[in-house]
Amino acid sequence: MKLPNSVFDTLKWLVLVFIPALTTLYVSLSAIWQFPYAEEVAKTSAAVCMFLGAILGISNIAYHKENDIIVVPKDTQE
Repeated sequence: MKLPNSVFDTLKWLVLVFIPALTTLYVSLSAIWQFPYAEEVAKTSAAVCMFLGAILGISNIAYHKENDIIVVPKDTQE
């Protein structure tokens, strides 16, 4: 499954920046203002990020296979 670039970039931003930032905001404010379900929100956010991260990983592998791109880990380059 290969995602279009715009979808991949949007999901990547959501997974790496937006969802964790929003979760941190909610959990922090819940401690101050006693918002309900802080722990449940944090766990749900982690599950959603993990799922979307897996989808992104699968798409990234498919893209590299389709384009015959060989990825060499940085620690083995010299």
